[in-house]
Amino acid sequence: MRHTLPDDKHPYLVTLGARVRSLRARRGLTRKAAAARAQVSERHWANLESGTGNASILVLLQVAKALQCGLITLLEEAPEAGTLRRQHIALIGLRGAGKSTLGQRLAQELGYVFVELSRVIESLAGCSISEIHGLYGPQAYRRYERRALEDTLAQHPHAVLATPGGLVSEEATFNLLLAQCFTIWLQATPEDHMARVLAQGDTRPMASSNEAMQDLRRILSSRSPFYAKADLHFDTSLQPLEESFQALKKAWLAQN
Repeated sequence: MRHTLPDDKHPYLVTLGARVRSLRARRGLTRKAAAARAQVSERHWANLESGTGNASILVLLQVAKALQCGLITLLEEAPEAGTLRRQHIALIGLRGAGKSTLGQRLAQELGYVFVELSRVIESLAGCSISEIHGLYGPQAYRRYERRALEDTLAQHPHAVLATPGGLVSEEATFNLLLAQCFTIWLQATPEDHMARVLAQGDTRPMASSNEAMQDLRRILSSRSPFYAKADLHFDTSLQPLEESFQALKKAWLAQN
């Protein structure tokens, strides 16, 4: 069963919030600056963008004026949910599944923007993923991860996202991904995952290869039920890159 949005978020308010975030991003405004223009509190603006705000028409008029758009732009009905989800394609799975390589190819083929979500997280935090965990802890990382996803969805009308392997472990963020993106689980055998990580130049697993493989199998086993919620499952094992890409493109087109 697919995860649903929290009960306190009406789908229309979520869509309205995404539209406000997108328009603000296009204007190059921070939340603080946009709220000041609209003469509303920054907290009220943040609630509106998150889909929890229940703004009055007068407040929306002020928001529209601050964003230099008409009220109808904010209030128009959203396209069908399925259409919206296909504007964003999210690749999920463990590291070494081919998310970056195949994601870039798919984005280029479709004319979409390719986004490596880990790079967005690092840009927001101003430091590397490992430093976020070391300096601020896992909860701070999850907050950056959620914000990176929200900002990416708001700023790019059409995008292919390569997501961190552990994103599925955070229920609220994964719910958002499932609701807003067409998701593809890139699968591979544990041996292929390990070989590809090593081929990328990461020799850390070699320090204790037996334990590393056991850990990888354990992580894959624990996350597979979440990965399985994806709209499309695609196995990248034992296939050359070009064959994998052509098969993935064919599978995606068959679904759309």
